[in-house]
Amino acid sequence: MNKFVLGTAFVLGLSAATTASADCGDVSITEMDWASSAVVTNVAKFLMEQGYGCSVTVVPTTTVPAMTSLAETGEPDILTELWTSYTEVYEDLRAEGKVVELSKVLTDGGVEAWWIPEYLAKAHPELTTLEGIKANPELVGGRFHDCPSGWGCDVTNFNNFKAAGLDGSGVERFQHGSGETLATSIAAAFEAEEPWFGYYWAPTSVLGKYPMVQVEMPDYDADKHTCNGLEDCATPALSSYPVSNVVTAATPSFVEREPDAAALMKNITFTNAQMGEVLAWQEANQASYEEAAVYFLTNYKDVWSGWLSDDAREKLAAIIK
Repeated sequence: MNKFVLGTAFVLGLSAATTASADCGDVSITEMDWASSAVVTNVAKFLMEQGYGCSVTVVPTTTVPAMTSLAETGEPDILTELWTSYTEVYEDLRAEGKVVELSKVLTDGGVEAWWIPEYLAKAHPELTTLEGIKANPELVGGRFHDCPSGWGCDVTNFNNFKAAGLDGSGVERFQHGSGETLATSIAAAFEAEEPWFGYYWAPTSVLGKYPMVQVEMPDYDADKHTCNGLEDCATPALSSYPVSNVVTAATPSFVEREPDAAALMKNITFTNAQMGEVLAWQEANQASYEEAAVYFLTNYKDVWSGWLSDDAREKLAAIIK
């Protein structure tokens, strides 16, 4: 942590040494209530303030109130990490010209899948297929670790589980009581190198820390997936989850008012591997979102330096070495 503490002090201390530019005014940006979005927000805030001279206000919120506020008031200026497949009103607002999509902020998209640990896949490659799991249920511990009841994945996984023929194959569908216990089950399996098979999603600190391999599933089929999401689906059929479109969006007024800052936000993108590694570091060090952003800025200079304009790159030259 010593190197990080010094880096934090230096990066945050740069604020006092940087003279704000008159080129950028007040900017408001969301901080959604999940980790990856908060990291995006804090990285963007630092770069806008230190590289572009903006005065940035962070607005803690969640997806629905943020979209409602933007639709009704035109604020906040920037919405970070919107999962558009779970935000039906987003496309309506785009069509009405009330929001502008700036970037695919998670370039891999949001991923939901069934997984086994990498060590298990190496020892038993057949377990990367559903047929291999059904033929060898004992090798995955006879259990499918699933998300809690009431989550969106609950019904979808239940129907996929039936469609896969896992019900009655010697694999029990076990629903965890919370996301925390689901994550803990993965950590415990890795610590003991024991079998594990179940559902999880990325980017998360869990998949950033623990290497997992996706179990092969048929390609995503919109009709099948829609039916699988219904409790009364009459014809459950196997389908992968769709890769979720995850974007940063902004109001048209912000794009017009602050074109340089908008150009920066168009460039801010993360791979799931990058974000997962940052989130794993944050969890291991019990760090704040601001500290996680500094960790990213300290360790991924070759990534974010390419996001900047020439003028901003010159202002931030002291930490781009």
